[in-house]
Amino acid sequence: MAKVRNMVVAQSGGPSPVINNSLRGIIEAARDLAPIGTVYGARHGIEGVLKEELLDLSSQPAEEVALLRFTPAAGSIGTCRYKLKPNQLEDFERVINVFRAHNVGYFLYIGGNDSMDTANKVALMARERGVDLVGVGVPKTIDNDVGDSEFKLIDHTPGYGSVAKYWMHMVQNANEENEGSSPADPVLVMQAMGRKIGFIPAAARLADPRREMPLHIYLAESHCTLEQLADQVNDELKRSARCMVVVSEGFDVGSLGEVKDAFGHTSFSASQITVAQVIVNYLNKVGLSAKGAARANVSGTDQRHAMAYASVVDLEEAYKSGQMAALLAAQGESGFMSTILRNPGPVYSVRYDKVPLPDVANSERTFPKAWISSSGYDVTDEFLRYAKPLIGDDMISLPMVDGRQRLTRFAPIYADQKLPRYVPQADRK
Repeated sequence: MAKVRNMVVAQSGGPSPVINNSLRGIIEAARDLAPIGTVYGARHGIEGVLKEELLDLSSQPAEEVALLRFTPAAGSIGTCRYKLKPNQLEDFERVINVFRAHNVGYFLYIGGNDSMDTANKVALMARERGVDLVGVGVPKTIDNDVGDSEFKLIDHTPGYGSVAKYWMHMVQNANEENEGSSPADPVLVMQAMGRKIGFIPAAARLADPRREMPLHIYLAESHCTLEQLADQVNDELKRSARCMVVVSEGFDVGSLGEVKDAFGHTSFSASQITVAQVIVNYLNKVGLSAKGAARANVSGTDQRHAMAYASVVDLEEAYKSGQMAALLAAQGESGFMSTILRNPGPVYSVRYDKVPLPDVANSERTFPKAWISSSGYDVTDEFLRYAKPLIGDDMISLPMVDGRQRLTRFAPIYADQKLPRYVPQADRK
């Protein structure tokens, strides 16, 4: 019989509406997997491991675990943007020592490409130091940028289906306002997340698959100047008397005073000015070919925590991805990520499998050029065929108490700290 060892689950990077359902899948699957003992949640990702802040998830009431399905973002165990860099050897040693002190044999990291790389490095370093540790990755990102451009490593990432659904509804509702107020406000510019890849703004087309709205979509990959954009918007105003623009936060309008996170990623939401405002300012400066002004609407982190817009398909797939990761761990399948692969055929279905962590960590997905229309400001029907099944057909029903959402609230049951206090290397002055 295999020796029973404990599991640590951590989350990294930006959250999503369904990230907690992957966590739920892990917790509930682990209950029936004999080799797995206590499941701990590292408070605020790898920082929680370094600080030895391990929340006992196995001791939480089943009702609170079940409510993870309806609890968005990462408030249940927290996330972080702390990067374990190769030169931070003390941090790696600390992680191994914490795992050794708490009989941890399984480390599951929920996140994107960088997280998959970290999970693999931690597992390899543990083995080098005589600690039998299984490292497994669980995919997560609303950007849908994990994996490869051929969709062979993973078809889509849990989190994307929900943000796509969010943008479908946002554009539908914005269209009602724009149509009604167009005599005064003929142009509405809406900014979507997507630093380097256009899957999120592309989802706006789901609101109007027949292309009946005067809708222009500019991805991060759209190579278009402000002058060209203004000309295209004014041409639309001449045709339709109004225009809605959905633009990626990564669309190139020049310097915005961008802020970088620990991974070197641009945090556009923390920048001094937004892409949407630059475009609006430019349109109003050069003038519109219709009466009135352009206005901006910049969605923020609500894109990744608007639970009412979560996709039922996304929730199901996030849960099963977590289940698969727990199963891989119990089977000793170290160095893999649980993945979602689309089955061929006209009816949408998926299967859950595994792919090597190094393959994921070293890959970089791009938005297919063939999915960008010849105009440069739209996406093709092929993209719609890819994205439509991910959003589902129904709205979820949220549990409510006294008119407020009932969210998971874990009891503060932490493992006893057995090691001296530790300050992560990157946090030292």
